[in-house]
Amino acid sequence: MTALLLAAGCSSPAPHAERPAAGQGRDVRAADGPTDHRLTVAAAPEPSATATATAGPAGSGRRAHKTELSISSYDGRTRRAVISKGPARGGTSQHPSASPASPASPASPTPSAASPAAPHDAAVGDVIASAPAPGAPRGLLARVTKVIGETDRGTEVQTEPAALNSLLGDDTAKGTVPVDPSSFAVDKLLPDVKVSWSKAGDVHVGPKGATVPLGSLRLDVGAEVPTSKDAPASATASVSGFVQVAPQVDFTYGGTGSAAAPGSAYLGVSGDWTSGWAVKGRAAATTGAPLRIPFAKLHADPVLQVGPVPVVVNLDLTCYFQISAEGHVSVDVQQSLKGDFKAGGTFGLAKGWTPVSSADMKSTPVRASLTTDGSVKTALGAEASVGLYGAVGVTADLAPYLRGEAAGSVTADSGTGGVQAKGTWGLYGGVDLSGTLRLQLSIFGTPVLQRSLPLGSLHREWKLAGGSLSS
Repeated sequence: MTALLLAAGCSSPAPHAERPAAGQGRDVRAADGPTDHRLTVAAAPEPSATATATAGPAGSGRRAHKTELSISSYDGRTRRAVISKGPARGGTSQHPSASPASPASPASPTPSAASPAAPHDAAVGDVIASAPAPGAPRGLLARVTKVIGETDRGTEVQTEPAALNSLLGDDTAKGTVPVDPSSFAVDKLLPDVKVSWSKAGDVHVGPKGATVPLGSLRLDVGAEVPTSKDAPASATASVSGFVQVAPQVDFTYGGTGSAAAPGSAYLGVSGDWTSGWAVKGRAAATTGAPLRIPFAKLHADPVLQVGPVPVVVNLDLTCYFQISAEGHVSVDVQQSLKGDFKAGGTFGLAKGWTPVSSADMKSTPVRASLTTDGSVKTALGAEASVGLYGAVGVTADLAPYLRGEAAGSVTADSGTGGVQAKGTWGLYGGVDLSGTLRLQLSIFGTPVLQRSLPLGSLHREWKLAGGSLSS
C-alpha cells in the first residue's frame, strides 16, 4: 500500500531558524483561543506524487504540517537517512519551508559541510515520520540529531528513534481503519493453499464460486496429519477448511498528559472472522505441546493518515492448524464458526498499559461422529502481531477450536460373537485468545514497559453435541 510520507522540512542550517508563515507548507491551526484538536483517522490515499510533512523540536511551536520531502534512503544499522525534495524517485519541487529571500540551493553531487549559503532539507531536532521507503520497508519514525551534508540524492542526516507524541502533541485522534485485503503479501507454506479476496471494484471469488464478502481475505487449505501408530495401513487422517477474515486496525491517541506522555493511547487489531474446517480419521496421539501446522504467513503495512501525519502500522498474520489427540479416538467432524474479535493494548496515566482482548463467536456442527476411547482437539487459528514503524507492540493468538471426546468400554462375548459398547461422547466448540503487550509500545511516547505483559487468557467453550455409546 502506498501512502503519504512525512519527513523533516527545515530550510536553514540553524536548528532554530524561522519557519514558514501560516499557509506556507504547514498545517494551519489557531494559536490562541479555543481550538479543536481532534484529528481524523483514515486510510492514507494513494497519491500520484509523494506529499510530506514535518514537526520541529519540542518547544519550538512548529507543529506537524505537510511539506514536499521524502526519504530517498535509510540505513537501519547506522540510522542515517537521506532526505530529498519531491518524491523518492526524484523531483524538482521547491521545499515549502524555503524562504523566498533564501531559496534552497541545488544539491551537490558529493557530501559537503553545512554552510550558511547552502541551506539543508533538514535541521537538528526535526522529526521524520515516513511511510515505507527505500531502506525502511516498515516505515520510519525518527529525530534528526546531526546534519551530515548534501549528496546528489539530498540531505544526509543522522537520526535516533522518536515517539509519536513529538508529532501529535496535544491533538487527539481515534479511529478504526479496515486493511485492504489486496495489500497483503501471502507466503504459502503448504502446497494446497488458495487465496481469495475482494475489494470495491475488484472482486475475486473463492473456491466453488463462493463470493468473498467485500473487504475480506480468505484462505482455503487441506493437509494430511500423522495417523495413529496402531491404525490400519489404509487409514488416513486429514484436516481441511478455510479462514476468512476482515482485519481492522484500531488507533487512539489522547493528547498530551503529564510528563510529556499522552493522556491515553490504544493500538490493536480487530475484525470479523469466519471459518469452517473438517477433521477425519485417527490422528496420532500427541505428547507435550499440540501439533501445530502453519499453512500461510501474511504481511501488510497499512498507513493511517492521522491528520497530517502518516502512521505506519505493521500487521503480520500466521494461519495454522493445530491438533492434539489422546487414546485411540477416530473422528469425522465438521464445524463452521462466525464472529468477531479484538486484541490490543490501552494506555492511561493511572494504570499505564493494560491488555484488551475479546472474542464473540458462535459455531454450528455440520456433522459429528466419534468412535472408541480418547479425545481430540483441533484448531484453525491465526497468530497476529501489530506494531508501528517496525516495532512490534501487540501479539495475539486467536484459536477457535473443536474438541471431541469419547469414554467407555467395549466388551466382546466369545460365546455369541457379539460386541457391546457402553459409554458417552461429546463434541464441544470453543475459542482461545492469548497474547502479549511488548516494550515497543513506548513508541507512543509512553513510559517504557519494564517487561512484556500477557494479554490474559480468554477461554470460552460450549457444547455442540453428545450422546451415549451403546450397542
